[in-house]
Amino acid sequence: MDSLTQIVLGSTAAALSVPAAHRRKALLAGAVIATLPDLDSLPMLLLTDSDPVALMTSHRAASHSLLALPWAGLLLWLLLRWCWRPVREAPRAWLLAIQLTLLTHPLLDALTVYGTQLFWPLPFSPVMWASLWIIDPLYTLPLLAGVISAAIYGPRLPARRWLWTGALLSSAYILWSLAAKTMVERDVRSALREHGLQDAAHFSVPMPLNTLLWQVVVMTDDGYLMAERSLLADRKPLRFRRYASETQAMSEALPDVPALQRLQWFNHGFMGARIDPQGRLIVADLRMGLAPDFTFQFAVARREGDAWAAIVPEQIRVPMRENLTRALPRIWHRIFNEPHDSQ
Repeated sequence: MDSLTQIVLGSTAAALSVPAAHRRKALLAGAVIATLPDLDSLPMLLLTDSDPVALMTSHRAASHSLLALPWAGLLLWLLLRWCWRPVREAPRAWLLAIQLTLLTHPLLDALTVYGTQLFWPLPFSPVMWASLWIIDPLYTLPLLAGVISAAIYGPRLPARRWLWTGALLSSAYILWSLAAKTMVERDVRSALREHGLQDAAHFSVPMPLNTLLWQVVVMTDDGYLMAERSLLADRKPLRFRRYASETQAMSEALPDVPALQRLQWFNHGFMGARIDPQGRLIVADLRMGLAPDFTFQFAVARREGDAWAAIVPEQIRVPMRENLTRALPRIWHRIFNEPHDSQ
């Protein structure tokens, strides 16, 4: 999730854990602690030699692991107990505050589609529950209102009430997002059975800034299918659009291209591919962005005779902000309108 959301979630978790007299300090401490897991990108820039594939797939790893964070939280608590008076005054409450702040961060990230390595260093693929987009105001605003109110009221009782209200409303929104995904998946499975694709790998993810309109991607032997599903407007079966992909080239290159192997592990194989005019194999992560301008695209190999040779990965930049700005009116319209049969 975005940094603001992680900050207000961390502030809320910390402020609800400590004595009332420490509440304002906990708001600030929770905001700082909640940002720590995302600082993993800084050492990765040094360790990966600017390899964009390594940088992407190393993010949300050790710093987001449920097996590592409790130990990091314990060390942080010991340090703060030694040098900060509030922790010495209420050590158990602050231990709970630190642990909750750290552990809620990766759990919230896992609700997005990016991929969070909750069980690092075990070799499991990243978790991507994909029920929230990376920015969702309806999740963030209740937490933000609670944090602002708690900062105003400080140790007084209304602060705790506001914090609990924000926490409960945001948690209810997460439950709604999971229920919405369940409804979408029911419709997707029904449509796939009708097309004889019931065994095809697929995923669904909410489209930007909402949980009412969902994007669906289905992998096929020669490419992938895409569709949208509006929980408000759609009553007919999903309408899939077919996209071609260089699936054979990806299969040929996979044994000899470590970056491609790493991406396949990271994104569960949800990739499309094309060959550019320079003979490079360009792979796109189909989980993020709108076709054809997917957010993460990488040149990973070059054709040499009849084989593919690995190259230093290069990220193909796309104008993400401009694409999102252009797409938002269409997304808003699509939430409330079922597509025409001709579409």
